[in-house]
Amino acid sequence: MELFNKGQGSSLFAMAQRFGRSFMLPIAVLPAAGILLGIGGALSNPNSIKAYPFLDIAWLQNVFAVMAAAGNVVFANLAILFAIGIAVGMARSDKGTAGLSAALALLVMNATINAMLKINGTLAEDNLASVGQGMALGIQTLETGVFGGVAVGIMTYLLHNRFNKTELPQFLGFFGGSRFVPIVTSFSAIFLGIIMFIIWPHFQQIIFGIGDLVEATGYIGTLIYGFVLRMLGPFGLHHIFYLPFWTTALGGSEIIDGQLVEGTQRIFFAQLGDPDTTQYYIGVSRFMSGRFITMMFGLLGACLAMYHTAKPEKKKLVGGLLLSAGLTSFLTGITEPIEFSFLFVAPMLYVLHAFFDGCAFMLAHILQITVGQTFSGGCIDLILFGILQGNAKTNWIYIPMVGIPWFFLYYFSFKFLILKFDFKTLGREDDEEPMDAVDIPAANDIQAPKRADLIIQGLGGQSNIVELGCCATRLRVTVKDGSLISERLLKESGCRGVLQSGTGVQVIYGPQVTVIKNELEEILNI
Repeated sequence: MELFNKGQGSSLFAMAQRFGRSFMLPIAVLPAAGILLGIGGALSNPNSIKAYPFLDIAWLQNVFAVMAAAGNVVFANLAILFAIGIAVGMARSDKGTAGLSAALALLVMNATINAMLKINGTLAEDNLASVGQGMALGIQTLETGVFGGVAVGIMTYLLHNRFNKTELPQFLGFFGGSRFVPIVTSFSAIFLGIIMFIIWPHFQQIIFGIGDLVEATGYIGTLIYGFVLRMLGPFGLHHIFYLPFWTTALGGSEIIDGQLVEGTQRIFFAQLGDPDTTQYYIGVSRFMSGRFITMMFGLLGACLAMYHTAKPEKKKLVGGLLLSAGLTSFLTGITEPIEFSFLFVAPMLYVLHAFFDGCAFMLAHILQITVGQTFSGGCIDLILFGILQGNAKTNWIYIPMVGIPWFFLYYFSFKFLILKFDFKTLGREDDEEPMDAVDIPAANDIQAPKRADLIIQGLGGQSNIVELGCCATRLRVTVKDGSLISERLLKESGCRGVLQSGTGVQVIYGPQVTVIKNELEEILNI
């Protein structure tokens, strides 16, 4: 499906999808870290021990303390994770060198900022947070947070792309190629550190101003946030939109245990490990909690509506597909298998879904539901970061209270529109159509060699594939000739949808996509 005109729009889409894909590498470690911190922090909290005395066992509390510390260190060092992740994710080859160079560059940048603060006489001796300073990798520096990591990652990618094949004179030949990249990156990081020292305090004020604007728009601003977030989903660009709110000062800032913490998700997890927390940060209700209402309840209503409107002879097959997709959404918050079943055949339903999702975010804000998440809004995160934390801190009880009516809102509105406009959702396709969604096998029902062969053929053959990567649910591929893409072959491989813009292609498979990517990389020798 062509979404944009070829040319500049196509190249921008390809670059944007590569940038969005690079975020998935650091994001992928957050669920495990969140589980460690969620369980460890919740069950070692003095209030939890008081409520459940059987937890007050020395060795058990030591285990929980270790879990909490192991999870907390990840969220305390997101900058280096994003620096390495973006560099590795965007590099086209020699990714190991790109990652090492990014880590080195971040150290050099922060050391440079530290030196500039000393030279300028502004290195704080205490109360670092009040002047926008903090500790990063053992270095006292400006609190650039994830923005600093992203800047280093992008700089490293650009330098790596430019110099990783540089040939030096013979007497310096040892330092050419890949070995030249860490050298040039380190020197460049000095200048980046000086630039950050000069502009970051002003930039931080701008960020705070934007955050104040978001705050000033109140509930309507929250609705717009949720709507835009959902509308960007089909393009795979939603990571670029929400991450600044989750990990930078755009999502707010709080001083926790004497440290300045910026970004909704970072604030939540800092509070998660703080036994003095009595109510989680309100920004969580604006930028996170609404997801649970949609992913655990709303889309299940959409599934039931599509099942009830399917043709009688197709209900059995459609029921299996929708039950699997619904359970995936309910448990993990991964919604693409459901959304892509109606996105292309009934875009009106998707716009309505995006509006309902925005309303869910707004209701979460109004009700001050502060249930955080690591990756998505499924039952697993609700248990860890809502139920286990207690209703007093999170107001988690409102999620099912709103979610049950939300289920029926989706069900009746989807059912009405499907019947009113005769949308060809699952099980309603015309029999004469040669290829419909119901005939598409699940990707995990196909043997790996056959599946990989179908995908490679569908992408125009091995020689047509330039870059291959994935995010949580979709392959992200750059090809030489977009006209060679066969959507039919890709659907035969078990995909749920294909998005194409020129040479940029996204093939939606669901949560098993990383396994598929690894199979393809082995065959393609990438």
